[in-house]
Amino acid sequence: MPISMRSNSGCVFTATATVCCLSEDKMFELENECIKYAVIGDPVAHSVSPAMQNAGFMAAGLDERYGKYHVKPEDLAGFTEFARHNLYGFNATVPHKSALIPLLDEVAPAALAANSVNTVIVRNGKLYGDSTDGYGLESALQEAFGLEIAGSRIVMLGAGGAAQATAFEFVTRQAAQLTIINRTKSKAEALAAHLAGKSTALTALGNDETALIAAAVENSDVVIQATSAGLHENDAPPLELELLKNAPAVFDMIYKNTAVLQYARSHNIPCADGRGMLLHQGAKSFSLWTQRPAPLAAMRSALDMALNK
Repeated sequence: MPISMRSNSGCVFTATATVCCLSEDKMFELENECIKYAVIGDPVAHSVSPAMQNAGFMAAGLDERYGKYHVKPEDLAGFTEFARHNLYGFNATVPHKSALIPLLDEVAPAALAANSVNTVIVRNGKLYGDSTDGYGLESALQEAFGLEIAGSRIVMLGAGGAAQATAFEFVTRQAAQLTIINRTKSKAEALAAHLAGKSTALTALGNDETALIAAAVENSDVVIQATSAGLHENDAPPLELELLKNAPAVFDMIYKNTAVLQYARSHNIPCADGRGMLLHQGAKSFSLWTQRPAPLAAMRSALDMALNK
């Protein structure tokens, strides 16, 4: 039997067997009444977070389910109102990580400073935002390359939501150098200005400053690909790939075989995709929601299985 309710804004939310969102009416329908956690995004069909989180709940002996919702930007406010009354927590991916912030009741200081939230905890009808992206990336870098952020020289491609959160993590954990490269240089400069005041040396470059990019890459410890380039099959690379030829290591936050990763592999550059980051940020979200350690092995196995299909 579907369960329906009307929010304070007049939006109707129904728990039934299908997932959908209707623009003006802002109707969101649960895949199953048991679902109390979810990931939202636009797009979101590609997400393998449900496989990973559901494996975690099962391994932990928790009778919970995790789904996914395609939420367009114009429907985000309606979804958060729905979540207050129907969910225990949710993850957010592009393009919602910054737009969520003013819709939440409380945001962790680090997430607020980074202007990026990827995890929301629902308690007593209130929404609490946090970011686990930085933690996830740091853990993944340690696993893939044995890299410690403190004292490292990092080149980061991108200045969007995930890049903001990870850049804040790099600065907070005292990376020696952070070079931010973005197609629109002013966005890289704005992020660098926002991060200024710590011990990390900051540089902002535009994609067309090829000589400076090549030098920064060669003198770095790792290049982080933090844009959404590669999420879709025909996406253009985030920069001229030849600029990566002297990179010591490449980490792409996308968990697909992107052009950046293909180039790195073909040139024998140590590299890793974003599955390690997804695993560790998801495990951190799991712990924030449940107040218990995440069953990492079960979540890793489910994630690998989902990505290798």
